[in-house]
Amino acid sequence: MMRPGAQQYVVARPLYSEESFAEEHEKVYRHRKTMLDHVKQYFTCDAKRAKNAALSLLPVIGWMRIYRIKEWLLSDIVSGVSTGLVAVLQGLAYCLLASLPPWYGLFSAFFPVIIYFFLGTSRHISVGPFPVLCLMIGSVVTRLVPDEGPAANITGFEGLTRDEQRVLVASSVTFLAGIMQLTMGVLQVGFVVMYLSDTLVSGFTTAAAVHILVSQLKFVLGLVVPGISGPLALIYTLEIIFNKITSSNVCDIVISLVIMVVVFIVKELNDRFKSKLPVPIPIEVIMTVIVCGVSYAFDFRTKYGIDVVGHIPKGYEPPVAPNLHIFQETAVEAFPMAIVGFAVAFSVAKVYSVKHDYTIDGNQELIAFGVSNIFGASFKSFAASTALSRSAVQESTGGKTQVAGLLSAIMVMIVTLAIGFLLDPLPKSVLGAVVIVNLKGMLMQFREIPYLWKKDKPDCVVWLGTCIASILLGLDLGLAVGLGVELISVVLRVQFPRCSVLANIKGTEIYKDRKDYSDIYEPEGVKIFRIPSPIFFANIEFFRSKLVEAVGFNPLRVLRKRNKALRMIRKLLKKGDLQWTSKGFLNTSFQPIKESEDESNMEELDQPTDFKDLPVRIDWNGELPANIVVPRVDLHSLVLDFAAVSFLDISALKGLKMALTELIRVEVEVYIVACDPYILEKLHDCSFFDDEVRPSMFFLTLHDAMLHILEKHPESMEKKFDNGKIITTVTVHHPGGNLRSRDRNAETRF
Repeated sequence: MMRPGAQQYVVARPLYSEESFAEEHEKVYRHRKTMLDHVKQYFTCDAKRAKNAALSLLPVIGWMRIYRIKEWLLSDIVSGVSTGLVAVLQGLAYCLLASLPPWYGLFSAFFPVIIYFFLGTSRHISVGPFPVLCLMIGSVVTRLVPDEGPAANITGFEGLTRDEQRVLVASSVTFLAGIMQLTMGVLQVGFVVMYLSDTLVSGFTTAAAVHILVSQLKFVLGLVVPGISGPLALIYTLEIIFNKITSSNVCDIVISLVIMVVVFIVKELNDRFKSKLPVPIPIEVIMTVIVCGVSYAFDFRTKYGIDVVGHIPKGYEPPVAPNLHIFQETAVEAFPMAIVGFAVAFSVAKVYSVKHDYTIDGNQELIAFGVSNIFGASFKSFAASTALSRSAVQESTGGKTQVAGLLSAIMVMIVTLAIGFLLDPLPKSVLGAVVIVNLKGMLMQFREIPYLWKKDKPDCVVWLGTCIASILLGLDLGLAVGLGVELISVVLRVQFPRCSVLANIKGTEIYKDRKDYSDIYEPEGVKIFRIPSPIFFANIEFFRSKLVEAVGFNPLRVLRKRNKALRMIRKLLKKGDLQWTSKGFLNTSFQPIKESEDESNMEELDQPTDFKDLPVRIDWNGELPANIVVPRVDLHSLVLDFAAVSFLDISALKGLKMALTELIRVEVEVYIVACDPYILEKLHDCSFFDDEVRPSMFFLTLHDAMLHILEKHPESMEKKFDNGKIITTVTVHHPGGNLRSRDRNAETRF
């Protein structure tokens, strides 16, 4: 029943097949570029393109030209100072995850930021250490330079201390990851990050948070736990911690608990009253300063035996060349670092670019992070990305551009060059506690599991598979497993799509799944089959099996039965056991006629039925002579809805043609509707059509095909008469106005 006051539209137009539409409406010719054309265009250079290339490689030029000094500078200064304080603390804390001396984290919070200022396209992310990347670097470091036992046999390790060896490993793997990112950026393959779905990244970062939590327990409890890498490293680490739990340092535990409780409460207050606070309270910095002062005043290191940051050298160290031998040992780990570092940074950058209405370039971001990591690694920093909490501080405190990032780097530089010594008495348990508190956001992602299970079970499987594999096998192997599970889920969804049989919604030109609606109309002898996915080599057999299920019979089996029946009729006519009369076939034999078991010439059974030497055409749905039984086919028309089919490959073309041919040979008219023009063009190019499968079977819309069928088979309407109707034309009703004189409202009633 129509809603009161609902608008209607009525359109009068001819019924269109693809051929008739093409004859009536001329198509514009468009030149298709070849691969050679694309190559020529890529290497063609002119003044305009050179200017655009320079601006794209140095995005700082673009946004500096529109920089509003009076409106933005003060906000950037406030944001830069706030972010810089957080960056100092996080640099020291996250460095522990990489199993390196804490002050090297300050290098990672400085050098990459300088390069990103010039090359990055995001104005709001804070570049520097990211806990997941730090943990991945730490696994490589502890594998090549373990806490216990000799280091790996690496050329260049001779004469270096354990910390120097670890720094060389971290800087070399960072350099290699930077080369990979730069190469991908130059080759314009920034799209690879699209293969990391939000679900996969969520599961991966949640597992990383679990790894980070376990890795920080040794600092919170004041235990000496050797670094372990490889599969099940987390389980072995927990085993060692529980075995040593009785040796925990009470002072470290108390300090950590106080830090975590206070920081957690103040962070919650920051979130609750963020609209009223001019800037978030930098509670981590405040608590660090307080604990650092108390530790110095009461000499915690001597009295209670706690582990402190210790001496922080002033200034920066001279640049160092990467170790090629380490490249060979860490190439497998470097690639996931490059992907994860870029994926996380790009995801955060995309959020802020949408919020503040500007664009970011994925390929340029790859170049920016690649150069940042290469430059930073030369000065002994480790892989940089963006920490979500630090970027949130930079944006929420009013940061407008990367000027805030540059100022935060200056703050880090001041600590490194001048006041780093003030952090000497800082307990490492404070840094561990700060890291654990900042894991809240990632650990809370566990709440996504019930939601995903209710809304999308395959996505939930991807999340769980990625998370569990990353926890048990390590982050590098876990990411690979997650990608595998994700690709398998995509393949399975496409390989086994939800096919459906459609029916007309009474009184409309709309067709929906017959299982979902009760007020539907289905003409006798007509089936509408829809497949909502591309058809290719992996799902063509599934498509054919579902098609057979939808029509209710196997056309090849029916065809063979019919040809066998014709073979028997010819044989009986030749022997005289069967005669044709005005009343039909007459069985002149009084002996029972047995069905022939002759299976010779099976190829002939798959050919079209041939009536040329018979006195009459056989009605297969009528009574057959000599008690011959052939499966009845009540279907005269089949419509395939290809609206959701985006491509066909060669295997699918062959399978589709075979399926269509079998149906046509059992006298079922097949129509394909809403086919993509490029697919139709491909069918012509691949010689898809012949005397049986013709272009005339393609119709512009599903309703066009249905009207053509009902016009050709009016008995379909008569056999199932009801009060429903299918609209054949529609006219636009303008509110408050009359129909134009040329508009007509015609309907076909059943």
